[in-house]
Amino acid sequence: MRRLIAVSLVSGLIGIGTVGASAEQTKAPAPAFKSRVTVETVAKGLNHPWGMQFLPDGRILVTERPGRLRVVTASGIVSPPVAGVPTVYATGQGGLLDVALDPAFASNGRIFFSFAEPRGVGTAGTSVGSAKLTLSDSGGALSDVKVIFRQEPASAGGLHFGSRIAIARDGNLFVTMGERFQRDRSQDLTTHYGKVIRITPDGAVPSDNPKWPAEAKPQTWSYGHRNVQAGAIDPASGKLWTVEHGARGGDELNQPQAGKNYGWPIITYGIDYSGMKIGAGTAREGLEQPVYYWDPSIAPSGMAFYAHERFPQWKGSLFVGALAQQHLARLVMKGDEVVGEEKLLGDLGERIRDVRQGTDGAIYVLTDHPEGRLLRVTLQQ
Repeated sequence: MRRLIAVSLVSGLIGIGTVGASAEQTKAPAPAFKSRVTVETVAKGLNHPWGMQFLPDGRILVTERPGRLRVVTASGIVSPPVAGVPTVYATGQGGLLDVALDPAFASNGRIFFSFAEPRGVGTAGTSVGSAKLTLSDSGGALSDVKVIFRQEPASAGGLHFGSRIAIARDGNLFVTMGERFQRDRSQDLTTHYGKVIRITPDGAVPSDNPKWPAEAKPQTWSYGHRNVQAGAIDPASGKLWTVEHGARGGDELNQPQAGKNYGWPIITYGIDYSGMKIGAGTAREGLEQPVYYWDPSIAPSGMAFYAHERFPQWKGSLFVGALAQQHLARLVMKGDEVVGEEKLLGDLGERIRDVRQGTDGAIYVLTDHPEGRLLRVTLQQ
């Protein structure tokens, strides 16, 4: 283990004069178009809702962190808990996290979900499960439940589990992993901590994953991440994008690429919660710069590209939820660059946990609260 950590650190110490991010990669100007939005409450009374996914019939799957999966109708009726969800480690930031539909859901009914899985006495790790979802008027049930991936090793504590599931065009799954608040392990290739992993729908390692040393975890796609609670596939390009939490400052928007090192905790644009410096600065040769970063932190969770025709003024924008700063960020994209940033929903005073584009062209968000809400956001015309 120590040898792999050392290899990463040495590669990061070459080229001390490497230039960091430019001024354009943070605090982008307000866009010329100002969004005036209408916000409607679709459903309320959700206990720390974490992830959501639209079903073909218009209903919405919503996870609740304590370990419940709900089905919400377009009119806001919340089902009883879906049966068959495995036991979760509902401690701290752990619990039932993201949910995604198999691309062939209409024919096979399969879903994927990520969760903090209890492993032994007082330990847990982020896992990915698959199951068949049978819907009913009262919600539904899961069957054929399988754990297809387990983050290793398991450890104690309730912090930094990640995680989002993004299904690529080739059907493989990208899953984001937190570093469990054990920062050096983001650089340790013998663990899944602080990594983006890529697996097949059955949990196998794709043959075209990056080639790592024999001791490394073969599911790893990229590394040097902190706590990644947002991930999405750009529908225009098919590329994976993620947003991760920094410490005090340094939240990052990245486009993780195969085999690359995104620097945590060697480089960062944030500082420790104590006020102390982290790592060796903001740039090192061989370590990737963020596409965009926030300082101070917004505490990002959830993201979605807007690709619907309903609101052409938003088309191509990237929406990111903010927990600490309690707003919805609209990033105006020009290719792979952020050229504008607009803050929405700040007057609600609610933590935004997840963001999705609805089948109706509206933006849907979940608020993180013991009495959380599912909101529909539309652009006033």
